[in-house]
Amino acid sequence: MKVMVLVKATADTEAGVMPTRDEIAAMGAFNEELVKAGIMLAGDGLKPSSHGARVRFAAEGRSVIDGPFAETRELVAGFWVWQVRSLQEAVEWLKRAPFNAGGGSPVEVEIRPFFEAEDFGDAFTPELQAQEQRLREQIDRSN
Repeated sequence: MKVMVLVKATADTEAGVMPTRDEIAAMGAFNEELVKAGIMLAGDGLKPSSHGARVRFAAEGRSVIDGPFAETRELVAGFWVWQVRSLQEAVEWLKRAPFNAGGGSPVEVEIRPFFEAEDFGDAFTPELQAQEQRLREQIDRSN
């Protein structure tokens, strides 16, 4: 099961407060454990929403909304992509993450499973599956 682990933004992350050397080292050690266990496929922190933009799609067209965005609790500050056996395994790994070790602002992290091919049923025809596979292979070659 592949999951995305979404680290929610806080007032500090939105203000651009950077982690301390100790926090970076602790997260680096945790990421190393994830990699050694074959769990971590990808992961990164994101700049504050003031550096971003949103594109709104509506019947009347597209519009661009420049950051920052108001609702911090709805923003993502970082992410991982993990390969795990179950949601419970992801939860157990995440509980070991070194968030809030120094007693700072609470951090909320969400785990969401990716859709798998079988989730789409008959709509995901063999032809569409082959197309998806070709695209994934092309992406892999590009990286």
